[in-house]
Amino acid sequence: MKLVRFLMKLNNETVTIELKNGTVVHGTITGVDISMNTHLKTVKLTLKGKNPVTLDHLSVRGNNIRYYILPDSLNLETLLVEETPRVKPKKPTSRKPLGRGRGRGRGRGRGRGRGH
Repeated sequence: MKLVRFLMKLNNETVTIELKNGTVVHGTITGVDISMNTHLKTVKLTLKGKNPVTLDHLSVRGNNIRYYILPDSLNLETLLVEETPRVKPKKPTSRKPLGRGRGRGRGRGRGRGRGH
């Protein structure tokens, strides 16, 4: 399972996110999109070396996230189960050759037809 698919299931979970610049964001997830952009509500934002700031809503761009700290109460076993298992494409059964390829004779470049 892709990490982003797992994160998309975390709606209404309260998490702590550390950003690459050292900022710490603590809030409740309202949504995560395919680019791992994370939207939060009731946020406490702590810039590195500064006092915490409280915000109603905040969106964090996915490529700025270093890691998520998940709550201990989170049931990982149920969240990591994939609802729709992937169906592997069936390999085609024996196909007839198209007249080219690894057969015997002919087709060895130039030189045919000049006295051979």
